Amino acid sequence: MKGKVLDYNVESRSGVISGDDGSRYSFDIEHWKSASLPSAGSQVDFSANGHKADAIYLINVATNGSSKKLTAALLAFFLGAFGAHKFYLGYKTQGLIMLLVFVFGFIILGIPSFIIGLIAFIEFIIYLTRSEEDFEQTYVIAKKPWF
Repeated sequence: MKGKVLDYNVESRSGVISGDDGSRYSFDIEHWKSASLPSAGSQVDFSANGHKADAIYLINVATNGSSKKLTAALLAFFLGAFGAHKFYLGYKTQGLIMLLVFVFGFIILGIPSFIIGLIAFIEFIIYLTRSEEDFEQTYVIAKKPWF
């Protein structure tokens, strides 16, 4: 049966799926068969076992109507040395690292600042070359902070 993940709680490692039949099915992470973690809005294929979902496979990643890919790429290009794209994606620690290294890098002849700018440009290229689904899976859902 096909359905859509309504909610997933990381702490309890459980969630709820709305099936195409109109019923809701609860699930535990041990029944999740895909490599990525569940997220609200993701389309899934699963087997119903009473009111429990079994053998759950991800069909596609939820994008909630808009992707962060283009905005993150533009921030990486124009303000990446300040870590703006990191802050936008929710990586506060990595954004702060980029900001501080860039600002204080001028003390050491600007070499650290140049390296941070280069890292931001590389991330800009990586963001642009990834598909929408791959970007969402890697940087929004799986929370991979670097490259």
